[in-house]
Amino acid sequence: MFLDRYEVEINQNSTIYEFISKGKKGEIKKMIRYSATNLKDFFNLGFGDLDEKTGKIDDTVVTDNGDSEKVLATVAASVYAFTANNLEAWVFIEGRGLGRKRLYRIAITKYLDIIEEDFVVFGLLDNAWQPFLKNQDYEAFAIKRHINDDDKKNK
Repeated sequence: MFLDRYEVEINQNSTIYEFISKGKKGEIKKMIRYSATNLKDFFNLGFGDLDEKTGKIDDTVVTDNGDSEKVLATVAASVYAFTANNLEAWVFIEGRGLGRKRLYRIAITKYLDIIEEDFVVFGLLDNAWQPFLKNQDYEAFAIKRHINDDDKKNK
């Protein structure tokens, strides 16, 4: 994806991405964290403001810094980077509250044609995963990179 996004700092194993949102409310530190789950090759994408005292993500705050497109593009770029290093990974995304889930659905819908060039996208509805459909409300999302022979050779 070639959208305007923030520069990120990435930890050594490509599971933590930090950046600074710059907007109408100033500079706000953000963090994206990929955490292993109890399911093999299934990682939770955690995202939000970084609480510098605790080092944890606050995914409940609504920053409203006026740069949501750039922030979401940065998160999307991290998915590309993370899955490039973890070809078998499924990335699980669940927004806190209906507003966040709607925001994520709208963003996926807007760029679905581009996303599907590199990923398969699913939505969770009534406790069942199904291929992502535009304009369908979902409880969560899961994406997995398409793996081609060149990816396997470069790993």
